[in-house]
Amino acid sequence: MTATATKTLEATLAPPTTGKEQRLERTVATYRRALSDAFESGADTQTAVNDVVTPYTLTSYAKDALKNYVPKLRDTYNASELADDHPVRFTNRGFRIDHSDERAYEFCWRVPQAGRGNAFWIPLRINPEQESLWHDLLDESATVGEFRLQQYRTSWMLHVTVEYDVAEPETPDDPTRIGFDVGESKLLTGCACQSDTPIQPYIYDGGRARALRKEMYTTLKRLQERDTAEWRVDGRFDYFQNALTDIVEKASHEAVEYADSFDDPVIVLEDLTYIRENLDYGKYMNRRLHSWAFARLTDRIEDKALEAGIPVEFVNPSYTSQTCHACGHIGRRGSQAEFKCTNAECHISTFQADINAAANIADRFDPWGESVPWKPERDDSPRNGSRCDTATGYRTLSRQSRQTTLAAFES
Repeated sequence: MTATATKTLEATLAPPTTGKEQRLERTVATYRRALSDAFESGADTQTAVNDVVTPYTLTSYAKDALKNYVPKLRDTYNASELADDHPVRFTNRGFRIDHSDERAYEFCWRVPQAGRGNAFWIPLRINPEQESLWHDLLDESATVGEFRLQQYRTSWMLHVTVEYDVAEPETPDDPTRIGFDVGESKLLTGCACQSDTPIQPYIYDGGRARALRKEMYTTLKRLQERDTAEWRVDGRFDYFQNALTDIVEKASHEAVEYADSFDDPVIVLEDLTYIRENLDYGKYMNRRLHSWAFARLTDRIEDKALEAGIPVEFVNPSYTSQTCHACGHIGRRGSQAEFKCTNAECHISTFQADINAAANIADRFDPWGESVPWKPERDDSPRNGSRCDTATGYRTLSRQSRQTTLAAFES
């Protein structure tokens, strides 16, 4: 079986000549004027946007991209203001690249320009790790989607969205189960289990993300109390979101690298589909937990695992933080970082709490293993086949694009 993966290819344009840079700047300026006029006109259909952008000196690829994008600004993105650094978007019909291994820069991009014969070629500095996908675009093994031109200070960037087929990972007969626990104190805790024994735990600290979320809440609240201009509030919000997105990308990348270091890995994650609806820990804790990117992080781990050929399983999250991974008894967390087992016969007295949770998640990969936490009045036999009676969840893996291109932000 195959699945469709989506990725954003990034390339830096080689320093253009003065004439080519002026044409690039003219394209960006014209596009942004057309975008602003279409947005301010209140156009909410492709036909209405077309009436606004038709007079502008832009290619049909850029105008078609505007017709798709502008209606979404209000309806989908609920935008009330336009940022002043929008990239130029083009539909895939206008994408052309060329390759020759005899050039210093092997790949060149044909920059769309309005008017017959005005397009020009410019060399690209590609990310070496993405070279195979650039070749796939040449032989049409991958499908190009929308592509975008963006200026960052003194450099120019090209972002190209591509879709390509990858083999659906198959779970090995005797896999190394690797559980990941997403939390607030420790952003991500991984633990591999071999012969039912936790080994070589991995921890990605959540301090930076926690500080950003706290700063975001207090800063935005203060700006709103002062009736600060909405565009300034939106700008600060974008800064914090970009910073948090960067953390999510790095953490998910490291998580998949950690899993890939074991033989025959399978990643096991908690099915957190209903976590937001079930939270009721008071106003303060609910705000903190609702703002936390549980789903974003697990989604990106799933996406990156697909690219790496590592299967992903989802399991019931109930009691993973309160159950002893060694004996299955309900224990307690004496502190945020410490789990205490209350079973006098267990060889575990205290254990690092997040690693204990990750080990429990890994252990639940087998649907006929632990299904409910140990309690005197209950057993772990499935009764009616419902998801609450089994350890393994029945989540259908989403293969929709979740690729994120980060906007520039100051650290």
